[in-house]
Amino acid sequence: MRRLSFGKCIVFLFLLFVVLFYAAIGENSYIAIQDNLDLFQAQFAMLQNTGSFFAQYVHAPFLGGVSRDVLPSELSLYTVLFMFLPPFVAYVTGYVLKVIIAVFSMRILLLDVIYEKTESGKKYGSFSINPVFYDDHVDNFATLTGLLYGVLNLFPAFGIPFASIPLIVFLLRKAYRAGIGAKTAGAAFGKSFKWLFLIFLFPFISYFSYLGFFILGYLFVAIIWLWIKNKKFSFSLLYALIFLTIGNVVFEYRLFYLMLFTDEPTIRETMIQMYLSGPDILKEMGNIFVNGMMHVEDLHQYFIMPICGIYFLFLNGRYIADRDFKGIFTDYFNLGVLILVFNCVVYGLYYSEPVEFVIETLVPPLTGFQYNRTIFFNPFIWCVLLFIIVYRCYQKNSDSKFRRHKSKGALSFMLFMLYVVMFVAIGIVLLTPTKYNDIYRTAFLTARQELFHHENDDLNYREFYSTELFDKIKKDLDYNGEDYCVAYGMHPAILEYNGFYTLDGYLGFYPQSYKERFREIIAPALERMEPTRLYYDEWGARCYIYSGSDLSIVMATKSMTGITDTDIYINAESLKDLGCKYILSRIEISNAKETGIELVGTYEDESSPYTIYVYGFPES
Repeated sequence: MRRLSFGKCIVFLFLLFVVLFYAAIGENSYIAIQDNLDLFQAQFAMLQNTGSFFAQYVHAPFLGGVSRDVLPSELSLYTVLFMFLPPFVAYVTGYVLKVIIAVFSMRILLLDVIYEKTESGKKYGSFSINPVFYDDHVDNFATLTGLLYGVLNLFPAFGIPFASIPLIVFLLRKAYRAGIGAKTAGAAFGKSFKWLFLIFLFPFISYFSYLGFFILGYLFVAIIWLWIKNKKFSFSLLYALIFLTIGNVVFEYRLFYLMLFTDEPTIRETMIQMYLSGPDILKEMGNIFVNGMMHVEDLHQYFIMPICGIYFLFLNGRYIADRDFKGIFTDYFNLGVLILVFNCVVYGLYYSEPVEFVIETLVPPLTGFQYNRTIFFNPFIWCVLLFIIVYRCYQKNSDSKFRRHKSKGALSFMLFMLYVVMFVAIGIVLLTPTKYNDIYRTAFLTARQELFHHENDDLNYREFYSTELFDKIKKDLDYNGEDYCVAYGMHPAILEYNGFYTLDGYLGFYPQSYKERFREIIAPALERMEPTRLYYDEWGARCYIYSGSDLSIVMATKSMTGITDTDIYINAESLKDLGCKYILSRIEISNAKETGIELVGTYEDESSPYTIYVYGFPES
């Protein structure tokens, strides 16, 4: 029996730590709120509360009853977790699965590339410069690269789709190579069928809007490129394109139904795209190359990018010195750098008005589509580039000619330093307080409170949703689960999570007609605050009750500091006409009587930092 490698032991110990860590702290953990607890976690809770995971032709209990089809597909691994587990447990399980999938998929991809198998036997892999060398250290480096990719604090709700990117590359490689020896299209189908079936299933762990669309685009380019390069068409990759397309449609049938078979205008069509000048576009390309973006903040600029930059100069300097110009264009490392640059160029062009005009003219269905999400693939590429460097250094270290000129101590030190590189890269990710680094934030804030008795103003998971408090409110109001409400001074997601039906909410895809109707309610506030008006009219995904004097009163903290005005600016009649029965507010509204609402009750609970003021409409 093969012994458990060092790399796998590290992964196992890390996952064990994560499970014990969250089991000990539980819902007192500090989980990222922006685009997370205020969005997707509430959506999954709504599906749980209403039992509508598989429901057809029903309305979701927010935004006045928007179609259930706008919520995540039930044919998704991440959604399945919320079918069977409490929301917090499902969230943590999703993180653990993300790491496992990343390690597994990255490892099998890297080792497959290193040790390729062909019909004529085995050959050295494409990452190699010299003939292949494989041993336990290579296995460890591949596993640790997977761990590095797995712990990147990317968009939590799509952590599993991000983690699965190496897997689809592996499956496509397998399908392509299975069909290489086939003489007919039918033979190519037969030889690659098992891989095609797995490719069909891949969307179960992926997500079309963020990654699937672009994977299909990259695959289409690869088919054309390989056709030109090999002077032979790859039917197996064509089949892969077809199977992957069908898989996306099947597993995300709700999304495709909305895109293809509904003609109701949505807020996507009225969102105003920000455009930049030529110099600013170039600046944005450079900035995104170095720093990444919020949802894919991989921290490569601090360690991985400098190492890759030095190696890039060394590698290509050597090719130039050897007059091996072909090597420059065929080296996998340079290909990876080229993909990074391409993704950043596409990201920048998204802000070009002429480019957008061409897309709208030639491909109208893509109007408003965020094709700059090519940047979502860059964290994967950075991790692969680091592995190539480490692998090639170790391969050089293992070369017999190199060994004759180095002492055993020097060789051991070089190997040690390669492991240091991997662990430093992982450590930077785990110990940097990025937006979605829940483990660091939970450890830091918990230690600050428990060990140093420093009261945190941040809300932990339990406090943010405050289920005991809202259960008390529902019981006191004899809430029937169907009366519509709105939130004021807090995210509507808190109400949605707790089983309230809301007229407000956060969603990037809902009917334009509802946005306009809701605008009548908040018009008094928008008229007083031009930045808020632009925010709502030109975007509108956050369909909230806004302040008429402060830029933001939605406080995701225990305190409610910085609010200058406790008046509410709404058209109460329009709100009532839309079906609203209650306004649940963290602010005691000073102009309630003048507005046409009245205080129903004030609620507190020792488990929650909130004081909730519930307002209703006087009986006519």
